[in-house]
Amino acid sequence: MILVLICYHQQPNSTRHFFLHTMKHPSKPWKPLTTNCCTIQNQTIFGNLKPSSSDISNDIAQLPNSFHWMSFSDLGHFSSIRSNEDQIAKSFASDLYDFQLSDLRAITQNFSNSFWQGEGGFGTVHKGYIDANLRPGLKAQPVAVKILNVQGLQGHREWLAEVIFLGQLRHKNLVKLIGYCYEDEERLLIYEFMPRGSLENHLFRRKTSLPWATRLKITIGAAKGLAFLHAAKNPVIFRDFKTSNILLDSDFTAKLSDFGLARLVSEGSKSHVTTRVWGNYGYAAPEYISKGHLTTKSDVYSFGVVLIELLTGRRAIDKKRPKTEQNLVDWSKPYLSNSKRLRCIMDPRLVGQYSVKGAKEMALLALQCTSLNPKDRPRIQTAVETLENLQKFKDMAVTYGHWPQCARNGASNKVKIDLRAGGNHKRLSPLVSGRTTWF
Repeated sequence: MILVLICYHQQPNSTRHFFLHTMKHPSKPWKPLTTNCCTIQNQTIFGNLKPSSSDISNDIAQLPNSFHWMSFSDLGHFSSIRSNEDQIAKSFASDLYDFQLSDLRAITQNFSNSFWQGEGGFGTVHKGYIDANLRPGLKAQPVAVKILNVQGLQGHREWLAEVIFLGQLRHKNLVKLIGYCYEDEERLLIYEFMPRGSLENHLFRRKTSLPWATRLKITIGAAKGLAFLHAAKNPVIFRDFKTSNILLDSDFTAKLSDFGLARLVSEGSKSHVTTRVWGNYGYAAPEYISKGHLTTKSDVYSFGVVLIELLTGRRAIDKKRPKTEQNLVDWSKPYLSNSKRLRCIMDPRLVGQYSVKGAKEMALLALQCTSLNPKDRPRIQTAVETLENLQKFKDMAVTYGHWPQCARNGASNKVKIDLRAGGNHKRLSPLVSGRTTWF
């Protein structure tokens, strides 16, 4: 079952009428849909996504009042969705700019290699620069242009999900979607340009190290982005939280990107269960991998993995390391649970330059977030509050020369015995690294 969000108003415009008419009853006159028109598995569900003030701090913006979702079983057939993508996009993204392909070719020099920024499961990304005269009301600014790989069928769904979610959601810790392009077979998205790139690049692809204070700032920003999505009557589950989807502006403010896999939880439900699992092994929660059971606590698990990456400077999955160290969560838990040994796995680039107390608190939070039982994981807003409290710690680790020799290649026998005694840290079955589909 594929979920498609709709923004429903009491006076729907002709475009929204057209969408409901063509998608639900292509040969029948349009009629309003009601909540009791369908089966419980495939009904139209209306829910207000306004967050509760008790769930989130005042600095986090509210979701739109008229943010709703609908499920259509026939969205699994691409012929029905692709023929109406332009109308759907216009219905749900009234605040976005509709760009012509010629405009985007011009600002990227025909998608020149010199403007190339990266490539992912969706397609390639190029940098461009928008002139103030390109669209009325649109200021001159650098942008990132994401081009859908037309050979990937899943990309069409992700393209629509991006337009629907980011066309309506606005928050300082979510990347801003400026516009889109729908022309012939081409599907493109235009975002604000994030000059610092991704957290992944800073952690794993550059020799220079992120300072401790910057890492803490990034984690707080990313957590606030998740908190904004979760703190609603109908929470949005991000489902693809990882370092490559955390983008950084010039001040290292973290912004979540790539909403192609995001899902909205139905009103009155505590979870959303999917039959197909998408995402990155190493970040995906165990219950999601094994049962396809997706909740906001699944995002919390992924957040905990990123915390461990920030502490250690290691990737969630690293096949280049010894077998016992390839899965970061499994390998690090004995150290995270032992404050005296935590320094053994700290990113060596941080030696002498991080808060010992802060690192210990972050390690404990990471342990809680990556608990096997989802009920033992904290709410993401609790994580925000915990991390904000770490900013007050001013103690710094001593220089490297004062540390006793500490092996990073495995847990001590004592720690291994303690781990076995706990009995609740099971190793997950190995799966293929990277975004993939598991059945």
